[in-house]
Amino acid sequence: MVYLKGKDILDGAQFTREEIEHIMTVADRFRQDLEDKPGLDLMKGYLLAALFFEPSTRTRLSFETAMHRLGGNVIGFSSAESSSTSKGETLVDTIRTVDRYADIIAMRHPQIGSAKEAAAVANAPVLNGGDGAGQHPTQALLDLYTVRQERGKVDGMTIVLCGDLKNGRTVHAGVEIYKHYHCKLIMVAPEQLKMPSEIVARLRSHGLQVEETANLEEALAKGDVLYMTRIQKERFADPAEYERLKGSYILTREMVERIKPDITIMHPLPRVNEITTDVDSLSNAAYFRQVGNGVFIRMALIASVMGKI
Repeated sequence: MVYLKGKDILDGAQFTREEIEHIMTVADRFRQDLEDKPGLDLMKGYLLAALFFEPSTRTRLSFETAMHRLGGNVIGFSSAESSSTSKGETLVDTIRTVDRYADIIAMRHPQIGSAKEAAAVANAPVLNGGDGAGQHPTQALLDLYTVRQERGKVDGMTIVLCGDLKNGRTVHAGVEIYKHYHCKLIMVAPEQLKMPSEIVARLRSHGLQVEETANLEEALAKGDVLYMTRIQKERFADPAEYERLKGSYILTREMVERIKPDITIMHPLPRVNEITTDVDSLSNAAYFRQVGNGVFIRMALIASVMGKI
Protein backbone atom coordinates (compact mmCIF):
# COMPACT_ATOMS: atom_id res chain seq x y z
CA MET A 1 0.00 0.00 0.00
CA VAL A 2 1.33 3.45 -0.95
CA TYR A 3 0.33 5.57 2.05
CA LEU A 4 1.33 9.11 1.16
CA LYS A 5 1.74 9.23 -2.64
CA GLY A 6 1.06 12.73 -3.96
CA LYS A 7 0.27 14.17 -0.55
CA ASP A 8 1.55 17.44 0.86
CA ILE A 9 3.16 17.29 4.33
CA LEU A 10 1.85 20.43 6.01
CA ASP A 11 0.66 19.78 9.55
CA GLY A 12 1.26 17.34 12.37
CA ALA A 13 -2.49 16.75 12.62
CA GLN A 14 -2.79 15.30 9.12
CA PHE A 15 -1.40 11.84 9.94
CA THR A 16 -3.06 8.65 11.08
CA ARG A 17 -1.12 6.37 13.38
CA GLU A 18 -0.87 3.87 10.52
CA GLU A 19 0.79 6.52 8.33
CA ILE A 20 3.16 7.51 11.13
CA GLU A 21 4.20 3.90 11.67
CA HIS A 22 4.76 3.51 7.92
CA ILE A 23 7.10 6.54 7.93
CA MET A 24 9.00 5.13 10.92
CA THR A 25 9.39 1.74 9.21
CA VAL A 26 10.66 3.30 5.98
CA ALA A 27 13.10 5.49 7.93
CA ASP A 28 14.44 2.35 9.64
CA ARG A 29 14.88 0.71 6.24
CA PHE A 30 16.85 3.68 4.89
CA ARG A 31 18.99 3.80 8.05
CA GLN A 32 19.93 0.16 7.45
CA ASP A 33 20.50 0.70 3.71
CA LEU A 34 22.95 3.53 4.39
CA GLU A 35 25.01 1.37 6.76
CA ASP A 36 26.28 -0.53 3.71
CA LYS A 37 26.50 2.21 1.06
CA PRO A 38 26.60 6.01 0.89
CA GLY A 39 23.51 6.43 -1.26
CA LEU A 40 20.63 4.92 -3.24
CA ASP A 41 19.20 5.54 -6.71
CA LEU A 42 15.51 5.61 -5.77
CA MET A 43 15.08 9.28 -6.77
CA LYS A 44 17.52 9.36 -9.69
CA GLY A 45 16.50 12.05 -12.18
CA TYR A 46 14.17 13.83 -9.75
CA LEU A 47 14.60 17.39 -8.45
CA LEU A 48 13.84 18.74 -4.98
CA ALA A 49 13.39 22.52 -4.69
CA ALA A 50 14.55 23.66 -1.25
CA LEU A 51 12.95 27.08 -0.74
CA PHE A 52 14.13 28.60 2.52
CA PHE A 53 12.77 32.11 3.01
CA GLU A 54 13.90 31.96 6.67
CA PRO A 55 17.29 30.92 8.11
CA SER A 56 17.89 27.21 8.59
CA THR A 57 20.82 24.87 9.14
CA ARG A 58 19.48 21.43 10.09
CA THR A 59 16.19 21.40 8.23
CA ARG A 60 17.56 22.72 4.94
CA LEU A 61 20.72 20.62 4.96
CA SER A 62 18.95 17.44 6.05
CA PHE A 63 16.34 17.83 3.29
CA GLU A 64 19.15 18.32 0.79
CA THR A 65 21.13 15.41 2.24
CA ALA A 66 18.04 13.20 2.15
CA MET A 67 17.41 13.94 -1.52
CA HIS A 68 21.06 13.39 -2.45
CA ARG A 69 21.21 10.12 -0.46
CA LEU A 70 18.14 8.96 -2.43
CA GLY A 71 19.99 9.70 -5.68
CA GLY A 72 18.12 12.88 -6.61
CA ASN A 73 19.26 16.47 -7.09
CA VAL A 74 18.49 19.77 -5.37
CA ILE A 75 17.83 23.34 -6.48
CA GLY A 76 16.76 26.28 -4.36
CA PHE A 77 17.79 29.19 -2.18
CA SER A 78 18.64 29.74 1.48
CA SER A 79 17.16 33.17 2.21
CA ALA A 80 14.39 35.46 1.03
CA GLU A 81 17.04 37.96 -0.02
CA SER A 82 18.37 35.53 -2.62
CA SER A 83 14.93 35.06 -4.21
CA SER A 84 12.68 37.41 -6.18
CA THR A 85 10.51 37.98 -3.11
CA SER A 86 13.15 40.59 -2.26
CA LYS A 87 11.92 42.42 -5.41
CA GLY A 88 8.30 42.19 -4.30
CA GLU A 89 7.24 38.93 -5.93
CA THR A 90 4.41 37.16 -4.11
CA LEU A 91 4.84 33.73 -2.55
CA VAL A 92 2.20 32.34 -4.92
CA ASP A 93 4.09 33.54 -8.00
CA THR A 94 7.36 32.12 -6.66
CA ILE A 95 5.74 28.73 -6.08
CA ARG A 96 4.07 28.70 -9.50
CA THR A 97 7.47 29.34 -11.04
CA VAL A 98 9.36 26.72 -9.05
CA ASP A 99 6.59 24.21 -9.71
CA ARG A 100 7.69 24.29 -13.37
CA TYR A 101 11.20 23.21 -12.40
CA ALA A 102 10.95 20.69 -9.56
CA ASP A 103 9.21 17.40 -8.74
CA ILE A 104 8.90 18.09 -5.00
CA ILE A 105 9.18 21.25 -2.86
CA ALA A 106 10.55 21.62 0.68
CA MET A 107 9.83 25.06 2.09
CA ARG A 108 10.38 27.24 5.14
CA HIS A 109 8.70 30.62 5.45
CA PRO A 110 8.10 33.04 8.36
CA GLN A 111 4.36 33.33 7.74
CA ILE A 112 1.90 30.96 9.45
CA GLY A 113 -0.09 29.13 6.77
CA SER A 114 2.44 29.79 4.01
CA ALA A 115 2.99 26.08 3.29
CA LYS A 116 -0.75 25.56 2.78
CA GLU A 117 -0.81 28.60 0.50
CA ALA A 118 2.02 27.09 -1.53
CA ALA A 119 0.38 23.66 -1.68
CA ALA A 120 -2.82 25.22 -3.02
CA VAL A 121 -1.07 26.31 -6.24
CA ALA A 122 1.69 23.68 -6.65
CA ASN A 123 1.28 20.44 -8.54
CA ALA A 124 4.43 19.08 -6.87
CA PRO A 125 4.06 17.83 -3.27
CA VAL A 126 4.98 20.50 -0.71
CA LEU A 127 6.83 19.53 2.48
CA ASN A 128 6.51 22.14 5.23
CA GLY A 129 9.90 22.82 6.81
CA GLY A 130 8.41 25.39 9.20
CA ASP A 131 5.84 28.14 8.70
CA GLY A 132 6.58 30.83 11.27
CA ALA A 133 5.10 29.97 14.67
CA GLY A 134 2.72 27.51 13.01
CA GLN A 135 3.80 23.95 12.21
CA HIS A 136 6.94 21.89 11.59
CA PRO A 137 5.64 18.38 10.85
CA THR A 138 8.88 16.83 9.57
CA GLN A 139 10.61 17.86 12.81
CA ALA A 140 7.77 16.32 14.81
CA LEU A 141 8.19 13.02 12.98
CA LEU A 142 11.95 12.93 13.49
CA ASP A 143 11.39 13.74 17.17
CA LEU A 144 9.02 10.78 17.49
CA TYR A 145 11.54 8.59 15.67
CA THR A 146 14.21 9.72 18.13
CA VAL A 147 12.03 8.82 21.14
CA ARG A 148 11.56 5.35 19.61
CA GLN A 149 15.29 4.99 18.97
CA GLU A 150 16.32 6.17 22.42
CA ARG A 151 13.57 4.62 24.58
CA GLY A 152 12.43 1.68 22.44
CA LYS A 153 8.79 2.84 22.44
CA VAL A 154 6.50 5.86 22.69
CA ASP A 155 3.47 4.30 24.37
CA GLY A 156 3.72 4.66 28.14
CA MET A 157 6.29 7.46 28.03
CA THR A 158 6.00 10.73 29.95
CA ILE A 159 7.30 13.50 27.71
CA VAL A 160 8.21 16.89 29.17
CA LEU A 161 7.99 19.83 26.76
CA CYS A 162 9.82 22.90 28.05
CA GLY A 163 10.35 26.47 26.86
CA ASP A 164 8.48 28.59 24.32
CA LEU A 165 5.34 26.51 23.86
CA LYS A 166 3.30 29.48 22.62
CA ASN A 167 5.40 30.12 19.50
CA GLY A 168 7.18 26.77 19.11
CA ARG A 169 6.20 25.18 15.79
CA THR A 170 8.10 22.00 16.69
CA VAL A 171 5.94 21.40 19.78
CA HIS A 172 2.74 22.50 18.00
CA ALA A 173 3.34 19.80 15.40
CA GLY A 174 4.74 17.33 17.92
CA VAL A 175 1.70 17.17 20.18
CA GLU A 176 -0.46 16.34 17.15
CA ILE A 177 1.79 13.31 16.58
CA TYR A 178 1.95 12.28 20.26
CA LYS A 179 -1.83 12.24 20.57
CA HIS A 180 -1.85 8.95 18.62
CA TYR A 181 0.15 7.29 21.41
CA HIS A 182 -0.63 6.37 25.00
CA CYS A 183 1.77 8.84 26.53
CA LYS A 184 1.56 11.70 29.04
CA LEU A 185 2.66 15.25 28.26
CA ILE A 186 3.97 17.68 30.88
CA MET A 187 4.16 21.23 29.52
CA VAL A 188 6.63 23.56 31.23
CA ALA A 189 6.50 27.26 30.37
CA PRO A 190 6.20 30.70 31.95
CA GLU A 191 2.66 32.08 31.85
CA GLN A 192 3.44 34.29 28.84
CA LEU A 193 4.71 31.34 26.75
CA LYS A 194 2.24 28.58 27.63
CA MET A 195 0.90 26.22 25.00
CA PRO A 196 -2.22 27.82 23.44
CA SER A 197 -5.26 26.77 25.44
CA GLU A 198 -7.15 25.54 22.38
CA ILE A 199 -4.34 23.05 21.64
CA VAL A 200 -4.34 21.78 25.23
CA ALA A 201 -8.13 21.41 25.18
CA ARG A 202 -8.00 19.49 21.91
CA LEU A 203 -5.35 17.10 23.27
CA ARG A 204 -7.39 16.41 26.41
CA SER A 205 -10.54 15.84 24.35
CA HIS A 206 -8.53 13.24 22.43
CA GLY A 207 -7.86 11.43 25.72
CA LEU A 208 -4.24 12.52 26.22
CA GLN A 209 -3.01 13.22 29.74
CA VAL A 210 -1.71 16.79 29.87
CA GLU A 211 -0.18 18.55 32.87
CA GLU A 212 0.84 22.22 32.82
CA THR A 213 3.40 23.76 35.17
CA ALA A 214 6.05 26.46 35.38
CA ASN A 215 8.39 24.26 37.46
CA LEU A 216 11.00 22.43 35.36
CA GLU A 217 12.57 20.50 38.25
CA GLU A 218 9.23 18.99 39.31
CA ALA A 219 8.48 18.00 35.74
CA LEU A 220 11.96 16.58 35.22
CA ALA A 221 11.47 14.19 38.14
CA LYS A 222 8.39 12.70 36.45
CA GLY A 223 9.67 12.50 32.88
CA ASP A 224 11.13 9.83 30.64
CA VAL A 225 11.96 12.33 27.87
CA LEU A 226 12.76 16.04 28.17
CA TYR A 227 12.23 18.13 25.05
CA MET A 228 13.88 21.51 25.56
CA THR A 229 13.19 24.44 23.24
CA ARG A 230 14.74 27.89 23.02
CA ILE A 231 12.94 31.13 23.76
CA GLN A 232 12.65 32.43 20.20
CA LYS A 233 13.85 36.00 19.89
CA GLU A 234 12.48 36.32 16.36
CA ARG A 235 8.91 35.70 17.58
CA PHE A 236 8.86 38.66 19.99
CA ALA A 237 7.51 42.06 18.94
CA ASP A 238 8.89 43.57 22.17
CA PRO A 239 12.67 43.05 22.66
CA ALA A 240 12.32 43.84 26.39
CA GLU A 241 9.86 40.96 26.81
CA TYR A 242 12.36 38.60 25.18
CA GLU A 243 15.16 39.80 27.46
CA ARG A 244 12.95 39.20 30.49
CA LEU A 245 12.00 35.66 29.48
CA LYS A 246 15.05 34.32 27.62
CA GLY A 247 16.64 32.71 30.67
CA SER A 248 13.44 31.19 32.06
CA TYR A 249 14.77 27.61 31.94
CA ILE A 250 18.38 26.45 31.80
CA LEU A 251 19.13 22.73 31.99
CA THR A 252 22.48 21.92 33.59
CA ARG A 253 24.37 18.67 34.08
CA GLU A 254 24.06 19.09 37.84
CA MET A 255 20.27 19.33 37.54
CA VAL A 256 20.02 16.19 35.40
CA GLU A 257 22.31 14.14 37.65
CA ARG A 258 20.53 15.30 40.81
CA ILE A 259 16.93 14.88 39.66
CA LYS A 260 16.66 12.33 36.81
CA PRO A 261 20.00 10.93 35.61
CA ASP A 262 18.47 8.61 33.00
CA ILE A 263 16.06 11.02 31.32
CA THR A 264 16.44 11.28 27.53
CA ILE A 265 17.31 14.87 26.61
CA MET A 266 16.19 16.24 23.25
CA HIS A 267 16.22 19.65 21.56
CA PRO A 268 15.26 20.67 17.99
CA LEU A 269 18.24 23.06 17.94
CA PRO A 270 19.65 25.65 17.64
CA ARG A 271 20.15 26.17 21.35
CA VAL A 272 21.09 29.48 22.90
CA ASN A 273 21.62 29.05 26.64
CA GLU A 274 18.83 26.65 27.64
CA ILE A 275 21.11 23.57 27.77
CA THR A 276 24.61 24.09 29.14
CA THR A 277 27.40 22.47 27.16
CA ASP A 278 28.39 20.19 30.07
CA VAL A 279 25.18 18.23 29.37
CA ASP A 280 26.46 17.25 25.90
CA SER A 281 28.72 14.47 27.11
CA LEU A 282 25.93 12.66 29.00
CA SER A 283 25.05 9.39 27.26
CA ASN A 284 21.35 10.30 27.40
CA ALA A 285 21.86 13.68 25.68
CA ALA A 286 20.27 12.73 22.36
CA TYR A 287 20.00 16.03 20.48
CA PHE A 288 22.86 15.47 18.05
CA ARG A 289 21.66 11.92 17.33
CA GLN A 290 18.25 13.57 16.82
CA VAL A 291 19.81 15.75 14.11
CA GLY A 292 21.02 12.67 12.24
CA ASN A 293 17.58 11.07 12.44
CA GLY A 294 16.22 13.96 10.41
CA VAL A 295 17.90 12.61 7.28
CA PHE A 296 16.22 9.18 7.54
CA ILE A 297 12.77 10.65 8.23
CA ARG A 298 13.03 13.14 5.38
CA MET A 299 14.24 10.39 3.06
CA ALA A 300 11.17 8.40 4.07
CA LEU A 301 8.84 11.34 3.44
CA ILE A 302 10.35 12.22 0.05
CA ALA A 303 10.20 8.61 -1.15
CA SER A 304 6.67 8.15 0.19
CA VAL A 305 5.05 11.26 -1.28
CA MET A 306 6.73 10.52 -4.62
CA GLY A 307 5.19 7.03 -4.57
CA LYS A 308 8.53 5.25 -4.53
CA ILE A 309 7.87 3.16 -1.43
